Amino acid sequence: MDSSPTPGLTLHSRSGAAYRFDPGALCLELLTTGGPGPYRHYEVLHGPADLAAWADRSRLTPTPVLSVSDAEVADVRMLRDALLRVVVARAAGEPHPPRDLRTINEAAARPALAPAITPDGQRQWAGTATGAQLAATVARDAVELLTGPFAHRIRTCAADDCHLVYVDTSRPGRRRWCSMEHCGNRHKVRALRARHIEEG
Repeated sequence: MDSSPTPGLTLHSRSGAAYRFDPGALCLELLTTGGPGPYRHYEVLHGPADLAAWADRSRLTPTPVLSVSDAEVADVRMLRDALLRVVVARAAGEPHPPRDLRTINEAAARPALAPAITPDGQRQWAGTATGAQLAATVARDAVELLTGPFAHRIRTCAADDCHLVYVDTSRPGRRRWCSMEHCGNRHKVRALRARHIEEG
């Protein structure tokens, strides 16, 4: 799994406040772009430029130079939707949906982004990457996550009104919130208000 020095995404709450969310894996970062059913409301992958913008915000280091078609964007959305259903099922201890597993496995079987070294020893991606290569890289990351040592730590945020998915890579394994500065802080504020009401 590729990771940058400061992994995670900057998201915005309903009030517009920015906060940092680190889902712990590249494949889970893709889930912040929308999804099936009610998550269609949050769709941001409408065209090639949107997928390139997501890649730029993701933990892929460095950002790959992409040449993406509209059909490839649709394929990435299909992969994302399948991945969301699979990780939510995994977090709930339910069987993985077979059709969605096939979608992930088929994407993972295709050629992924190829890393390379520049003459001055820096990391880069070989050539201009396609949307299919980006999807394969995300799918392979999903396979690593779902079959790896942290598969049992895939969780959804404990807040009732938040559906962000993350993998808890902390040593104690007690992470409850998508972000302490967002849902964790909201929980603290609510608990403090409830305590004041009880004491009043």
